Amino acid sequence: MDKTSSHPTAHLARRMFELLEPICLVTYLADECNEELAALGHRTYWDGYFAARAAPLGRVPAHVVHAAFYNFADGEAARHIPSAWETIPPEASVAARQRGSAASLRRILGEELADSPGLVRAADLTTKAATSAPTEGRAMYAGMRGLEVPGDPVARLWHSATMLREHRGDGHIAALLVAHIGGTEAHVLSALDQGIDPPESFGRIHHLPKERLAAVMDGLRTRGLVDADGHFTDAGRAAKQRIETLTDELAAPPYDALSPAQRDELIIQLEPITATLVATGSR
Repeated sequence: MDKTSSHPTAHLARRMFELLEPICLVTYLADECNEELAALGHRTYWDGYFAARAAPLGRVPAHVVHAAFYNFADGEAARHIPSAWETIPPEASVAARQRGSAASLRRILGEELADSPGLVRAADLTTKAATSAPTEGRAMYAGMRGLEVPGDPVARLWHSATMLREHRGDGHIAALLVAHIGGTEAHVLSALDQGIDPPESFGRIHHLPKERLAAVMDGLRTRGLVDADGHFTDAGRAAKQRIETLTDELAAPPYDALSPAQRDELIIQLEPITATLVATGSR
């Protein structure tokens, strides 16, 4: 493993994304979080998703959630916000999300790893990074920063990893805006980057009206980012790489709070945790 202390901070941010993302994904892929939210009374997965993820922003209207989340199609947030909060307090959804996510991590990691000194140290260092970055221009991250940090190490690791995920997400939106890439267009570029063919079949957008997807693809063709067959052009691939590079650069500030030795230690402590989660698909 190359030592991140000798790498530019953007490279460190990319490595941390690779290590922390599987921790965050249990919220969306494992059963426990959805079960906790359903037990509160949320009728669908997406009711729980919007209610719990948007709750740190406060009881804001749907158009604010739409703006902060960025990559959902027009009207999708409004199908869940504010109705998902009308009978279930936002605070209850946040707590259920944390309980379920921590339970998933404990189950997947097993008692030995979940209770290990390495996990405690990883949680401490991740929390130090996650609570140290400026909040200006970072709506979702600022919302998460307003929540209490859990005392339990497993819950704290998930909470802090999720804070860093929202911090990175806010920066990714800024990078997309610089590149003049809309939310649905971003999903198309992501699908192409993953080798999904046709990109319109990507799970996050396949349900959208065909006319809407056709218009997005036509717009990307007009800009020279995809070809007639719906594949990346050289210009499109380069644009995607510029977005990812800028996202990494904007995701780096939290790790300034850690010394080079702490950054290396965090990577070492996270690697067995991440490997265990990746082996199960974070489920």
